[in-house]
Amino acid sequence: MDIEDLRTFVEVADAGGVSPAARRLGISKSMVSRRLARIESELGVQLLARTTRGAGLTEAGVTFREFAAKTCSEIEIARETILPDGDLRGRLRVAVPLTSGPMYFAPVLAEMASHHPQLQIHAEYSDRFVDLVADGFDCAIRVGMLPDSNLISRRVGEIYGKLVASPAYIRRYGLPETPGDIAAHQALIGAEAWRFTEGDRIVTVQPQGRFSSDNGAALASAAAAGLGLAWLPDCVTHEYLASGALVPVMTRFPLPVGTVYVVRPSSPHPARKVRILCEFLIASFEKGRHPNEALSGPPETNVLDA
Repeated sequence: MDIEDLRTFVEVADAGGVSPAARRLGISKSMVSRRLARIESELGVQLLARTTRGAGLTEAGVTFREFAAKTCSEIEIARETILPDGDLRGRLRVAVPLTSGPMYFAPVLAEMASHHPQLQIHAEYSDRFVDLVADGFDCAIRVGMLPDSNLISRRVGEIYGKLVASPAYIRRYGLPETPGDIAAHQALIGAEAWRFTEGDRIVTVQPQGRFSSDNGAALASAAAAGLGLAWLPDCVTHEYLASGALVPVMTRFPLPVGTVYVVRPSSPHPARKVRILCEFLIASFEKGRHPNEALSGPPETNVLDA
């Protein structure tokens, strides 16, 4: 049985249909269908129940999917083990935060692709937390506190941020002096809680406001329009700060450093392509490519211990 046919079946099973699997694999829908037909013909059973809304696994398909995924993973690990110093091959599918990704991580992914021309890199930029296993990602780059999970994490760097506002907003409403003053101001809400550093402790406030978004660029634009205070990473606000459209607020209470992690599904044998991505990210932060100082990370840990 062909390994590419197996990998295609796993993608269809995880993506829930031929069309999304074809997009993930970068091949035509007809090729996906041919590969599925070969597997079902060879096994003599129906693995997928096709409908107008996609494809669902039959009982046999559910059982076979686990064996197929394990086989694909073990073959990839074996290939990397016998050729540990060769070019990376195959595909790296990585989830990247939209707010900070284009500034901090897109250049690193481009550099990695340049160094490994046999590797296909599929990056999906979104500020939502994707399900790595269900959505078929090899890993994700995440910033800040990690929720409890069975994912394995590796710290690769740090990102800094500021509380900002426009000069027009400050003229109209004044400046907050302490975290407690924020309750009297309009906040542009991207996170449910804002955290500030006061000496050795972290002060948490619950911002209130009429404008919210899960995208940092949208919040920065709203702040520049004078709609309120925004709690944002420097990579989003640096151009606004340079032009004077936004100014730092409450600088005596800086934002805690945002730690950058690469997280991956739990496995005793991490894929070499994920390890290499971590190394590229660590090196990038250490070289000071980004506008903040950075700190490389320790060995991988379970997210529960991060």
